[in-house]
Amino acid sequence: MKTSPIAVPLSGEEATPRPAGFKEYVTIARPDHWFKNIFMLPGMLFAYMIYQPPIDLSFLIKVVTGIACTCLIASANYVINEYLDAEFDRFHPVKKNRSAVQTVLNPGFVMAQWLLLAASGLTLSYFINVPFLLLEAFLLFMGIMYNVRPFRTKERVYLDVLSESVNNPIRLALGWFILIPASLLPQDFSDPAWLAIPPSSIILAYWMGGAFLMATKRFAEYRFINNPEQAGLYRKSFKYYTEDSLLISMFFYALTAAFFLGIFLIKHRVELLLSFPFFALLFAWYLKIGLSRNSVVQGPEKLHKEKKFMLYVVLFTIILMLLIYVDMPALNWFLRKSFQY
Repeated sequence: MKTSPIAVPLSGEEATPRPAGFKEYVTIARPDHWFKNIFMLPGMLFAYMIYQPPIDLSFLIKVVTGIACTCLIASANYVINEYLDAEFDRFHPVKKNRSAVQTVLNPGFVMAQWLLLAASGLTLSYFINVPFLLLEAFLLFMGIMYNVRPFRTKERVYLDVLSESVNNPIRLALGWFILIPASLLPQDFSDPAWLAIPPSSIILAYWMGGAFLMATKRFAEYRFINNPEQAGLYRKSFKYYTEDSLLISMFFYALTAAFFLGIFLIKHRVELLLSFPFFALLFAWYLKIGLSRNSVVQGPEKLHKEKKFMLYVVLFTIILMLLIYVDMPALNWFLRKSFQY
């Protein structure tokens, strides 16, 4: 395999990086990544389908507040991610241009920014409900586990993918608890209402689907760097990955996601079975994008450049909405037993 030269850290001959300004501190919070909280939407749609809360001013305020809380907590995680990754990002052909690498961030300011974002997100979360607050705290905790030593799961092979993709089912559950009626919320930890959570099948499908997306991102990054030694300097888990091992893991995550998704579709809304081929195409198309050279899946915020794919996502969402609200009794045939015990 042809290799590219290893990136060299900033040398003493180069100009000393300037101190970071206000713009750089805003940049490391990555507001351009807030769109990832769209993963809350299926949780909200599923909760609405079951409980059908009235759409009024209170409903809209809860939805906006819930999304804002998640954006703040996500930004808190991004802040420590950018700051603690700076020493490694300088070995990435593109990420070496990030603000945390090109400027000097004040650790005191970074900690204050993290505390402000985390405290604001958790405080607002309290006004949604207690389960929502605990889930936001869990999302914040996973950011610490992923980025901070001695845990820093992003450096551990396979665990890097699984620990980051767990944020997907957390977002699903956050969307669910925004809309769950107050009468069904638990009053204390002994209350059986704690069982009023999304079905485990969709949680696991969401987790494994997220792992597929993340493993595809890892694969695209590994191919883009095109130098195992340099890739290992950028991300320690890349010392143990190969293109083959990443492809095999992607296949495993996709199959597992499809298995649990099928269970969910059959048990909870048989009409959604018709959407399964569209799900399969979604995975296959994303894989095709991920296998391309210099793939945009390295930075999902750039996925909008794949205009045909994004149009398909919109049409797929419309199909899902129709299948959620249109009853097709004939499909109950799939639930019949084909033989007697």
